[in-house]
Amino acid sequence: MNETRVGPVRGLERELAPDLARGLMLALIALANSVVYLYGRPYGVRQHIVEEGMLDRLVSVFDVAVVDGRAYPMFAALFAYGVVRVFQRQRAAGVSEGEAKRLLRRRSRWLIVFGFVHVVLLFPGDVLGLYGVLGFVLVALIRVKDRTLLVAAASWSVVVALVQGAAYMMPSDGERSFFFSFETTDPLEAMALRPLEWLMTPLGMLGVGCAALVGTWAARRGVITDPARHRALLTLTAAVGLTLALLGGLPAGLAVGGFWEPEGTAALWITSALHGVTGIAGGLGYAALIGLVALRIGNRRGPMVLAITACGERSLSCYLFQSVVFVALLSPYTLGLGETLGTAEVAVIALATWVVSVLLADLLRQAGVRGPAEVLLRRLTYRTAAR
Repeated sequence: MNETRVGPVRGLERELAPDLARGLMLALIALANSVVYLYGRPYGVRQHIVEEGMLDRLVSVFDVAVVDGRAYPMFAALFAYGVVRVFQRQRAAGVSEGEAKRLLRRRSRWLIVFGFVHVVLLFPGDVLGLYGVLGFVLVALIRVKDRTLLVAAASWSVVVALVQGAAYMMPSDGERSFFFSFETTDPLEAMALRPLEWLMTPLGMLGVGCAALVGTWAARRGVITDPARHRALLTLTAAVGLTLALLGGLPAGLAVGGFWEPEGTAALWITSALHGVTGIAGGLGYAALIGLVALRIGNRRGPMVLAITACGERSLSCYLFQSVVFVALLSPYTLGLGETLGTAEVAVIALATWVVSVLLADLLRQAGVRGPAEVLLRRLTYRTAAR
């Protein structure tokens, strides 16, 4: 059996849908992450700042109902898809199962390292480390039956509801209750706090586990690889998933925007649990919708599509770029704009940051250059093949 590992997928071999999805969803991740940097005012439901202006309140509703807890599950589904595809590619090239698993475990270990560095320097809500841990789980489940994957996903959604409901069930007293580093004026103190806060992050992202299990199931069937064959499934998933996400996220969004006030801890628990569970459906719905868009685009890839997919192909670098920009502009120990900007204004900054990252990624694409973070991760993962 050949033990020579196959190197990373080259540009012309890449499939459109995953890169397009990652590129577009980075805009939603920018919206979700940037809001956390707002500080210096009373905090309300789900630890969002209490807004007075109507535009800020409406943008808050949109952020919570459409963005928060919906983009990361989609990334998790695509992450699982990628794990399965790498494993299949290695096996098809004659690499033994053991060696293919070792490759994936090494990649997961380095993702955890990347996540830790990201946390210490920039952002305690990092998801890279969580995906690294998830990678070990997915490798362990590589031979598990499809039915078991779906049953496990359904069972885990119950855990998501219980934990997500409990995490946000206490009424706000106007003070920040976690992620204190975002309002810390001393950069060294903030750096010391962030690794501890990182340990709390999985409690708010448990839904990525369900999405990853479903993503594994979908990857085995080539749902994204061959969207034309699975058009009906993609259409149903997009319609049902996004509808559930909107309906399930709207109560929490209205509460954050100050248009509705949950009465008591039970109402807060139900609102948060519903938001968490339907976020999983929303993540899968987004992935399915973009799969349909990719099917419609086909080989007719104009400049905008090429730029967004270039961003998706360099999603790790673009994700880290967002954190650099947000810290530079919003943190109290830098320009401190997070103390004065409203939700609508920071949303503009978030989308502008995403647009800049798309433009930079496209310049790298035109130059035939990978993203710097991708280059480093691939060299560490494909140690022999990448030389």
